[in-house]
Amino acid sequence: MAPGLLVDESAAQQIPRISKNNSDAPRNIFPDGIRTSGQHPPLYDALKPYSEFPKEISGPTVWKRDDFANNPERWVHHFTDEEVQELSDTADAFIASGTPLTGISKENFVLPKLGPVLANLREDLLNGKGFILFKRFPADVWGPEKNAVAYMGLGTYLGYFVSQNGRGHVLGHVKDVGDDPTQIHTVRIYRTAARQFFHADDGDIVGLLCVHRAQEGGESDIVSVHNVWNILQKEHPDVAELLTKPIWYFDRKGEVSDGEQEWVRQPVVYIENGGKGRVYCKWDPYYVRSLTRFSDAGLIPALSEEQLHAMKVLEETCQQEALHMVLEVGDIQFLSNAHLLHARTAYKDFAPPSPRRHLLRLWLATPEGEGGWALPMPDSREKKRGGIQVNDTPPKAPLDAE
Repeated sequence: MAPGLLVDESAAQQIPRISKNNSDAPRNIFPDGIRTSGQHPPLYDALKPYSEFPKEISGPTVWKRDDFANNPERWVHHFTDEEVQELSDTADAFIASGTPLTGISKENFVLPKLGPVLANLREDLLNGKGFILFKRFPADVWGPEKNAVAYMGLGTYLGYFVSQNGRGHVLGHVKDVGDDPTQIHTVRIYRTAARQFFHADDGDIVGLLCVHRAQEGGESDIVSVHNVWNILQKEHPDVAELLTKPIWYFDRKGEVSDGEQEWVRQPVVYIENGGKGRVYCKWDPYYVRSLTRFSDAGLIPALSEEQLHAMKVLEETCQQEALHMVLEVGDIQFLSNAHLLHARTAYKDFAPPSPRRHLLRLWLATPEGEGGWALPMPDSREKKRGGIQVNDTPPKAPLDAE
């Protein structure tokens, strides 16, 4: 099937989404009064043709590996003893208050000294290089509850936490729980030890706190989308153009609300719908490859040879340009999902009884009205835009993988 050929989605019984006021959700279900908006098709009328995309991007969001590989002082922040103490005292006070973890916010997790540091970081994540690595978080000293509280408390200064799966988990656990990574139509790869190709998550910012390391592997790679775009425009303009077309179907792996489709059709790269007119990327090859159950049934087109080629070129370009880092216990990595892609190598855990590799994950939303990017999505201005929300599944912050 040629690229750009679409199926008639009316045949797939497309049912309109029920409109909800996600910023005024029932507090008996959502303790902070805000529901995760969830996954949406883009505003197709707001999508720009390839001819309107820049031939070359410049500015602080464009960086190369050599800019940072030998300059860790430009992207690593070591928590000071004073900052750790403030975080510890605030976490203890929050736990003593009895407030549910899903109700944590800047208002009830006050950080007078760290707050300004995090505000500057938020600006750099959104409009600068797009990443930071914190060190010296005492994950090996504090217990699971205090780790979770302090980590989520930090996150509230960067964005609003959103649900990461159909079970409502706002605190995710990146851990091999024994799921089969070959069953990509049902399995989320973060719950396996398999390699993760370059991708972005369904939140504006992703955070990863390392609680336990693997015996080997599980290392992190990140890349500037805008640097990759510049290379594609120069060396593979056909690939760049294909990525701007809304011909890419993304699997929702059954995490859908009543009446919603099992997939979303969209481009891989967009231009902001207003704002600064920047190039934005939304990509995960696992979610594109896992749709054969629908393409075999004729409900959506199968991936074309041109699309498979584009996927290969995109991954190879990302690998070529990536900055590599290793997360040690107590490291926290925060990344932009708007203008960075990230990947993980496969890993092997220590044999029992040693603990398995374990990272705590946050997906954080930065709405358009609070400095976030102007996305061509219907929920761009919602506080908890993006994420994965199934019906009114309440948010949960489990202290270990479920």
